[in-house]
Amino acid sequence: MLLPFLLAVPGYHLVFSDEFDTPGRVDVSKWGYELGFVRNRELQWYHWNNVHVENGLCVIEARRERHPNPGYSASVASTPIGSAAKPQEDWRRSRQYAEYTSGALDTKGLHSWLYGRFEIRARIIPHDGLWPAIWFVGDTHPWPTNGEIDLMEFYQQKLHANTVYGDSVWNSKAVPMASFYEKDKDWASKFHIWRMDWDVHWIRLYVDGQLLNETDCSKTLNKDGFNPFHQKQHMILNLAVGSTGGDPSKEPMPSRFEIDYVRVYQQ
Repeated sequence: MLLPFLLAVPGYHLVFSDEFDTPGRVDVSKWGYELGFVRNRELQWYHWNNVHVENGLCVIEARRERHPNPGYSASVASTPIGSAAKPQEDWRRSRQYAEYTSGALDTKGLHSWLYGRFEIRARIIPHDGLWPAIWFVGDTHPWPTNGEIDLMEFYQQKLHANTVYGDSVWNSKAVPMASFYEKDKDWASKFHIWRMDWDVHWIRLYVDGQLLNETDCSKTLNKDGFNPFHQKQHMILNLAVGSTGGDPSKEPMPSRFEIDYVRVYQQ
């Protein structure tokens, strides 16, 4: 039975939610795990063991710990970058170990949505070297022509809200963390509500009711005329380490990305 407070968005009804009320592993009917080295030359090895539910929260934990890479190839690692045998660096096979582990969840193949209101209440640790994110990608086409919506990214002391489409066309907004601390010196210790309102015309991205960025969907056509923001998208929740996040070597670990709830409403 759905609790009354879950039905409080006028004109919308709840189509997906996870309140993370059952301790242990996440609900596999709602979430899948990303595993291993995945993208962006990030430092972490994604593992399902870095995600758990406790005290009504989904906890994604980054740890400073060595993890062997079963896909490691000594020959790939020793081949010079740019050589005929290695025209592009295969970074996933060049690393013998990951020095960090973390977790990533997605709804790919399980749940995806076309338009709606999306609310995620979460708490991040805004330290350098970390890259927590709440984001969406389209179900068809390769990136970036499938479309990407970054409801929340934190890195290098800024909150980011972006959309990406076409031949890597970015509509990006970066807000310095200092502006949030000026309003609330305890911002980093609190949970916040990230919200996306997405319809056929607009994508609008908010935190705690503050509009961070908006995208006019009439202008997001790919070169072939396909509009990636008129197709279903699935959700990803992850805590990356390094890469765009910066240098994590001096930051305290473990570090947590805590999600209180995920709710999706549609008309």
